Amino acid sequence: MRKIDIIFIALFFLSCNRHGHNNDAELTNVLSKGKWIDLTYSFSAETLYWPSVTTTFHLDTVFYGNTPGGYFYSAYSYSAPEHGGTHLDAPVHFAKGKNAADEIPLEQLTGIAVVIDVTAKVVSNKDYLITVQDVEAWETTHGQIPDGAVVLFKTGFGKFYPGAASYLGTNEKGEKGIANLHFPGIDPALSEWLVKNRKINAVGLDTASVDYGQSKDFKTHQILYEANIIGFENVANLDLLPEKGAYVIALPMKIKGGSGAPLRIIAWIEK
Repeated sequence: MRKIDIIFIALFFLSCNRHGHNNDAELTNVLSKGKWIDLTYSFSAETLYWPSVTTTFHLDTVFYGNTPGGYFYSAYSYSAPEHGGTHLDAPVHFAKGKNAADEIPLEQLTGIAVVIDVTAKVVSNKDYLITVQDVEAWETTHGQIPDGAVVLFKTGFGKFYPGAASYLGTNEKGEKGIANLHFPGIDPALSEWLVKNRKINAVGLDTASVDYGQSKDFKTHQILYEANIIGFENVANLDLLPEKGAYVIALPMKIKGGSGAPLRIIAWIEK
């Protein structure tokens, strides 16, 4: 992707009201040369949640059908935990006093995407911890991660969703289910390295947690969120993104004081 394309996209999504008519036309031309990828799983009875969660996504029909006035009408009510399916982890989830879901700057919810593929290493180790060396290998090929990037880790686990036995490592619930969680995550050492050496907006991955399934202290959560870096979990369709060049928009439900929220995350890529 040309640098000018990224600039136009960034300007549009972060400050679109500042553009004049000619810039809008040029931006439209740029966007027409790409396509949007949905990185979000639909919320339904199949949505996966942590084994300890006792409630899941639920949709109730308020009305569905023809009204006395002769027109069709449908309406529903829903309930869901903050954390499950494709969702945002707000920093306050593991860091007291840090940003809640409604306090995250919009600029932090967008950014150039970096996709780091560790699928080959996960095949032989479901509990794989993504390392500093994995990131350095990506940078050797593509250059340093840019400031404000959204760093997405592709583990290959997305192909298992929503099958809990393969995706989470277990169908079991409660403490027994938690003990049997097996999926890859981000090594705390990498989290520390990212905080100290790079200026990123967010991390995301195609697993249920930024920490690996067998984590007992959720150290990666603690380190990243203490630095007000946000997390995207259960991200879909990472296999459709290039390693470099996509642009991500990730908009959560704006829950006041929320520790997280259901997320609609999309990416623009060049055709």
